Amino acid sequence: MASSSGAGEPRISVWLSGEKPPPRRRADAERAREQAGGLDREKIVATSVRLLDAEGLAKFSMRRLAAELGVTAMSVYWYVDNKDDLLELALDQVSGEMPLPDPADEGEDWRDQLRQLAIGYHRVLVRHEWVSSLMGRYLNIGPHSMRFSNTTLAVMRRSGVPPHRIAGAMGALFQFVYGFATVEALYRERCRVPGMDHNTYLRRVMDAVAHDQQFVTEYAESVELTRARMDESFDQMWKADFEVGLDTVIAGIEVMRDRLREE
Repeated sequence: MASSSGAGEPRISVWLSGEKPPPRRRADAERAREQAGGLDREKIVATSVRLLDAEGLAKFSMRRLAAELGVTAMSVYWYVDNKDDLLELALDQVSGEMPLPDPADEGEDWRDQLRQLAIGYHRVLVRHEWVSSLMGRYLNIGPHSMRFSNTTLAVMRRSGVPPHRIAGAMGALFQFVYGFATVEALYRERCRVPGMDHNTYLRRVMDAVAHDQQFVTEYAESVELTRARMDESFDQMWKADFEVGLDTVIAGIEVMRDRLREE
């Protein structure tokens, strides 16, 4: 099925291409089977998210999705034009999992609300490891993503940061979250390949390091820092580091705001 963009035109977004028209020109038997199975765009997107979570982005295909749904690949194309559109829909679907504070609630501290948004973003990135690979590929202007963006913007306005600095402050916050969560997800994947739990893998790494005296000598401070944390669980370590980093970024936003007020 051809993309809705004309030949040679760049792809923009599924959210700017209008609603896909109802399925047409299908055999009555095929249509009846799909209707009996409840096939629609919502089911297709939900199944896509489940497959992406279970098997990863590299193994995801329209043919694999169709097999999971029990239909032909062509049946899926009646509801979405192409794989890019479907991935963009899936990306917005999981964006709806992020809880949103009420920026109009004056009783809530803007710092706490910003922290809630960042934690929600982090959880989605870690829960759905394929998301980080798609964040820079698509515009992320679906309804769930835009509600998250608008809420964050409203909270930032409450912070008192000057309008011309808000975009940069938001970028610093969410690029930190994105980078931290992406590294965490990659570490989890690295452990999963040999079938080890996170702490066992880290101990194996440290055992290998201990046998390389030159490495231990040259990078003594880094080695000692890691050794000092070996009694912590993997999840505790990442959680504590994320909280420190998040507090640092939010404190930095506040310091910048106060400095600009003094100028």
